[in-house]
Amino acid sequence: MRDLSRRRLLRAASGAGLGLLAAPALAACGTSAAAPVRSGRAQISLWTHDPDYIKTFRSAIKDVGLMRGSRFDFGLDITSSAPADIMTRMIAQAVADGNTPDLAGLNFDQFPRVMQSSIAENLFVDLTDTVRPLGDDLLKLSPYSVDGVPYGLESGNAITVLYYRQDLFDTYNVPETLETWEEFLEHGARLSADHKVSVGMISTGDNGSIVNGFLQFLLQRGGGFFNTAGELILDSPEALEVLEFMTRGVRSGALMALPDPYGSACAAALKSGRLAATAMPNWYNAAGLQANVPEQRGRWRIRTLPRFAGGGHIASTMGGTAFAVLKDKPNSEAGLELLRRVYLSREGQVLRYRFGGYLPTLAPLYDDPELVASKDEYLGGQQAFEIYSAAAADLPLFYQAASMQILSDVLGGQILDALKGRTSPTAALNAGLKAYRQQVTR
Repeated sequence: MRDLSRRRLLRAASGAGLGLLAAPALAACGTSAAAPVRSGRAQISLWTHDPDYIKTFRSAIKDVGLMRGSRFDFGLDITSSAPADIMTRMIAQAVADGNTPDLAGLNFDQFPRVMQSSIAENLFVDLTDTVRPLGDDLLKLSPYSVDGVPYGLESGNAITVLYYRQDLFDTYNVPETLETWEEFLEHGARLSADHKVSVGMISTGDNGSIVNGFLQFLLQRGGGFFNTAGELILDSPEALEVLEFMTRGVRSGALMALPDPYGSACAAALKSGRLAATAMPNWYNAAGLQANVPEQRGRWRIRTLPRFAGGGHIASTMGGTAFAVLKDKPNSEAGLELLRRVYLSREGQVLRYRFGGYLPTLAPLYDDPELVASKDEYLGGQQAFEIYSAAAADLPLFYQAASMQILSDVLGGQILDALKGRTSPTAALNAGLKAYRQQVTR
């Protein structure tokens, strides 16, 4: 009756705030009649939101070298949907003992939905034994772990660096090697006053973009939302310092307030040259810059982030997608092998970088001669791995908790009020913390 017990747990959790419209009726007790696939043809059902992941996995299963020695002949049945829809449908299908995927792409902001009531434990393959041989060489497991157990492998390291227009920095006499954010904001305030040009952006649109932008700076400063035990650590001097930094930057014009980093307002700021720099993860190269200003090819460069004078890191992170293997399915073993080959081998990680721009999650690859020698033509032929290597060595850890969405919901509006001058940073954080504690103790 193990499957029935698991469905009962999932059903209970679905009614406890996982965002399902309704919990489907339970199927009859019993295990799948299909025998586990041990070798031969393995038609893997893969659910993802991003065409780049589709392209990457399709390329991987055709790569003779990457697949050499496998007991499986892989095929793919692909379902593409929005990140929230993937999670909702997957849980609903699991409750109903229905058609769940073999491999699922989980956005980092959706993963907290499975961090309570043993949901992750009952849905996904425990990857502890799979990742143990890699030790500390495997990066960014923490956002997809529950009670220390990893359930997903990150697709790309999502390292936040500083993008900047080298030509505009030369024109406006902004040194490329400024060491601290405090110095950086001084130059930004000057550029804003004299030329209406900003050296960074702050998201002021939806809660998700507002809170993620704040978290990106907070992680760099050495803070965070939760610790490894899932306990709230937001009530900290670092959090107040970061929000004061953001509000000061917006007030002076050094940091441009925009609805989001991808929309028309941001595109217009990039095209006009009014946004001369921004702190964003490596994926912003393709998704933000090349998508909006392909004509600026060769003008942009990257560097590690300026430090906060009070301490912290020279890098940060924002966003991410991990892939998890659904447990107790005929293709669970095959799905795990495919994930291991594409995500945990040197060849698979290089393929992911070549096809999707995903930075390695294996630390030694930041010194890999092939990757170090590669040049990014959009960045003027810059050997970007010289920057990524230094950043990866100082990347902050990021932990999540089941109540992450509650925190985002109550904090976003308070941060926005501070950015717009309607309240102080201290009052904004206090109000957000009070609302969060009231909700999680109900």
